Amino acid sequence: METYLHYVKAMRDFLSQYDDEKQTDNMQFEDCGDQPGDYKNRGDLESDMGVRKACRFSKTLLGPCSGLEDPDYGFKKGKPCLIVKLNRIVNFRPKPPYSNDSIPEEAQHKVQAHVIPLYCTNKKEEDAGKIGEIKYYGIGEGFPLQYYPYYGKRLHPHYLQPLVALQFTNLTMNTELRIECKVFGENIYYNEKDRYQGRFDIKIQVNS
Repeated sequence: METYLHYVKAMRDFLSQYDDEKQTDNMQFEDCGDQPGDYKNRGDLESDMGVRKACRFSKTLLGPCSGLEDPDYGFKKGKPCLIVKLNRIVNFRPKPPYSNDSIPEEAQHKVQAHVIPLYCTNKKEEDAGKIGEIKYYGIGEGFPLQYYPYYGKRLHPHYLQPLVALQFTNLTMNTELRIECKVFGENIYYNEKDRYQGRFDIKIQVNS
C-alpha cells in the first residue's frame, strides 16, 4: 500500500473540490448537461457582468475512478486510475479537430462534436501490446466545450475544469511501461522542448 498511498491521497484531495455538496448554490453553479455541448458564452471578458456562474461537474461522471465506491481508485487491484485535466487559460476556446487527417489512425474513433479528444497509448514501440485496455470516463470521454471559456479567478472563482478519468485495466505486470497521452485540437500544439504541452507521459509498473 505504501507504494501508491501518496497517489491515492493526491487524487482524493484534488477531487474533494468536485464534491456534489460544494456545488449546490444556484447563484454560483449551473447544470451544463452530461453530454458534450457548445461553448458557454457568458459575455465578453471586459463586460461589466461581474462574477460568472460555473458549470457543475459531478464526480459520478468518472465512474469507477470517482473514489465514491473504490476509495483506492483501482490501485489496490492493480488497475490504477488517473485523473486528467487541461490547464486553465483565460478566455481560451479549445477547438476540436477539424478533420481526422491530423490525428493518428488509432485515435480517430475518439473524434466527435463539441469535445476535445484525449488518447493514450504506449510511448515505446517495445511496449506495444503490453498496455492493455484503457477505459476513459467523463463527458464524451474528453473535454467538452461547454466548460469553456474560463474567465479567470476574479470573474470565475467557482470554475471547475472538466475532467477525464483513465483506468488501466490490464497492464502487463512486473514491467516498467511508458504511456503517452495527447489531446487533439485545431489550436492545441506540441513542442519538442516542452513535453507537457498538449500531452504528458508517465511511467507505471504493477508488480504481482
